[in-house]
Amino acid sequence: MELLYALTLGVLTMSGVYLLLRARTFPVVVGLTLISYAVNLFLFAMGRLHTGKPAVLAEAAEYADPLPQALVLTAIVIGFAMTAFALVLALRGQGELESDHVDGRRKS
Repeated sequence: MELLYALTLGVLTMSGVYLLLRARTFPVVVGLTLISYAVNLFLFAMGRLHTGKPAVLAEAAEYADPLPQALVLTAIVIGFAMTAFALVLALRGQGELESDHVDGRRKS
């Protein structure tokens, strides 16, 4: 299971970096989103999530750590807002420059 999880993280990161290196705005936004997904999964893995353990509020010898879940939830909200902002900037840039190249070059 760990190998599958590591391969998934690797594929997400590799795909995100590949899309970041493209010279178009939409693939760059999608690449940033894929990398943020990979980081969220990495945070889950580092939190050592357990099933069947009670929350912190319950009386138990061992309980589930809520910090990784809180971090990932916060990262999802911030990532959604930043993706929406980047898409609006990309659409405005494409409208004003009539090109979706990240350097603003026109098609020749």
